[in-house]
Amino acid sequence: MTRWMTVVGVALPGLALAGFGWLVHPSFLDPSTARAWWTLHVLLIPVFPLIAVAIWVLLRGERGVLAWGARVAAYGFATFYTGLDVLDGIGAGLVTDVGQGTGPAVGRLFEVGDQLGAVGVLCLLVAAVLGGVVLVRRDGGRALPGTVVLAASCYPFLKGHIFHPTGVIAMVGIATGCALLAAARRPGEAGVVDRSEPLVGSG
Repeated sequence: MTRWMTVVGVALPGLALAGFGWLVHPSFLDPSTARAWWTLHVLLIPVFPLIAVAIWVLLRGERGVLAWGARVAAYGFATFYTGLDVLDGIGAGLVTDVGQGTGPAVGRLFEVGDQLGAVGVLCLLVAAVLGGVVLVRRDGGRALPGTVVLAASCYPFLKGHIFHPTGVIAMVGIATGCALLAAARRPGEAGVVDRSEPLVGSG
């Protein structure tokens, strides 16, 4: 995989989600939008975890506590945010579609789903910060802009999901941050040991 293929590949999940948010995600849930709401979220189940995959790709070849902490946090994002997708998206959409109206059940689904989503975004922030530290140590200041953009994008993501415009901006920011981090990798570095842990026998 060439460097620029990696840049494009890690940006695609965020860009795809930005496109869904801008073009097809309903701006509200009621009986008139319920079918489109839950159907879209079924399609998004395999897309959101690709953000975690992008972080794993950025950290390929890296070892050490920080790198593995970032990987685990990215996994946490993939699992907890999928919970939001299932409850707020599929569950609330189906209840509204079948019941032809919103009610206490829908409110409860949103309440629990939003809590899971908040944990997921927190995990993404941790992954961005820990992973950024590893990549800045490896690639120097070249990796700092991508780290800042990726971490900063978590706030509008928390507030706006992928709704237009806040959520769309967040997804573009995540795509940009991942792309900048991939572009910062020095050519020819297939994998570098995390410098936070000294090599055995070095001295």
